[in-house]
Amino acid sequence: MFKRLSAVFLLFALLGGVMAYADEQPTIAVKGKTGIESIDTLAVNEWDIPTTHNSLLYTMLFSIFPGGGQYYTEHYVRGGFITGIEGLLIYEVYINKSWQKDRVLEQAQPFRDSVAIFTREVMLGNRDSLEYFQQKRNEFASRVREKSDKKMEQEDLRYAENAWLFGLHLYSMFDAFGIWYNNNYRSTELRSMKKALLWSIIPGFGQMYNGEFGKAGLVYMSIIGASASIRTSQRMVEYYLDRKHFVEQESPNSEEYEKIAERVTYYRKNRNQYIWGIALIYLYSMGDAAVDALLSDFDNPLHLAILPDLTNGGAQALFTFDF
Repeated sequence: MFKRLSAVFLLFALLGGVMAYADEQPTIAVKGKTGIESIDTLAVNEWDIPTTHNSLLYTMLFSIFPGGGQYYTEHYVRGGFITGIEGLLIYEVYINKSWQKDRVLEQAQPFRDSVAIFTREVMLGNRDSLEYFQQKRNEFASRVREKSDKKMEQEDLRYAENAWLFGLHLYSMFDAFGIWYNNNYRSTELRSMKKALLWSIIPGFGQMYNGEFGKAGLVYMSIIGASASIRTSQRMVEYYLDRKHFVEQESPNSEEYEKIAERVTYYRKNRNQYIWGIALIYLYSMGDAAVDALLSDFDNPLHLAILPDLTNGGAQALFTFDF
């Protein structure tokens, strides 16, 4: 899946580059309005600072590796953060969680053996010791269920963490493409706030309309991670509900029943929080797209410039603000 997404996004980026190159606009950082070249070509932020590495193909190829696209485009601090966080998640998901799973299985094995032993004693034992063997068997069976619960929770957490890792890498690829795009085609022309809102109905498209590809990647990372967390929380709710119904028939007043009911409540709360989180992310993406469109020409040199006054002599200061 990871390789498929990388190929799809690379194709998208290449298509975007072809469309950009087909544009007849000059490839300068700022589309000027003042008519004064020294003002119109001023760099207004870090995106406009050219780098020696500016190939779209290599940017996207390097972005297959954690932080590689950022390193190639000479954004080393950002690449370092992405590499570090992805490295920690890779260790947690693929190494630490596997070790935890093996550890739980190792701890559960003696209890399984004990259950098997006392089950045999119950079947073969005499009536005087039957109650004792049954009690011991139930005790060890309870310990086995505890380890099984722990293993289930770890597996679901691993699934959610893997989704966040996938989303983070998707963000890093969007961000790398955004660096390349803004270094070549960033514009301070005023964008339509109405269009930005309409595009933002589809999550992330409002950000891409504004040329904020990194923000679009953050939106997708959040949605992917939250959706996976909703799924894992719901699975745990269903798992513990089945256990709750089973224990309810045998001993509804037991301590085990109370613990299971607490776990059901806990995972339901988690699930609902992530559902609200996705709703807030969606609303935020719409508001962010509208604000970015509204302020899209904020850095245009025409807003603040000192121009020659040919009529009265000297110079005049010019300040405008589009709202």
